[in-house]
Amino acid sequence: MNRLVGMVLGSGLGSLVDRMAVEREVTFVDAGLPASGVPGHDGAFVFGRLGDAPVVVMRGRIHLYEGHDAKAVTAGIRWMSEQGVEQVILTNAAGSLHEENPPGSWMVLTDHLNLTGTSPLEGGPNFVDMSEVYDAGWRARVREIADASGLPLAQGVYAGLRGPQYETPAEVRMLGRLGADAVGMSTVLEAMQAKALGMKVLGLSCLTNFAAGLPGALLDHSDVMKTGKGAAQAMIDVIERSLSG
Repeated sequence: MNRLVGMVLGSGLGSLVDRMAVEREVTFVDAGLPASGVPGHDGAFVFGRLGDAPVVVMRGRIHLYEGHDAKAVTAGIRWMSEQGVEQVILTNAAGSLHEENPPGSWMVLTDHLNLTGTSPLEGGPNFVDMSEVYDAGWRARVREIADASGLPLAQGVYAGLRGPQYETPAEVRMLGRLGADAVGMSTVLEAMQAKALGMKVLGLSCLTNFAAGLPGALLDHSDVMKTGKGAAQAMIDVIERSLSG
């Protein structure tokens, strides 16, 4: 890949920027986006290179639970598209629904459940095919690299909820029955917008905690950020290798 690649960094994953050769930054406000008020979401677009690949990193994101609508939440995806981005990596911090995928592990998204009750495509007959939101070829390449690197990488379905409260144990059991493997409060709307714009999408969840009701579940944002930072480095290596060549 040698075209400009976009990335959206979830809670605690901002350390990827430290590995970049940074060229310039554009704040959310300067780009016409709302500022994010969530710890771990700095609110800037960072242009530069990760290894040999030109990238623009959306350091932080905007959430529905901050009071924004679906159009505002996905404004960063549209802005990156205007800069020439045709492929985007969406990362997030998520709760694991499976004991075999403990905190600190990673999951590559095969599909998602949009349980936010909204869509960035509403307002017209935008009947976009969502049969394959997350690119299978890119996903396979990342899994191959992770396996060669000794990094366990699960794959599964991400359930996106509105938040900001964490889920109840009953809700987590419901999500499991619906086919979810991880749950969080972002990504799905961005993925839908990116797909509608013709982008190639890769989704990665850092499983920072067990979901409510599972043994050892810790539902605290500071713990989410701490675990995300600790797990980030191995995945950054995989991402960098996946962009080379």
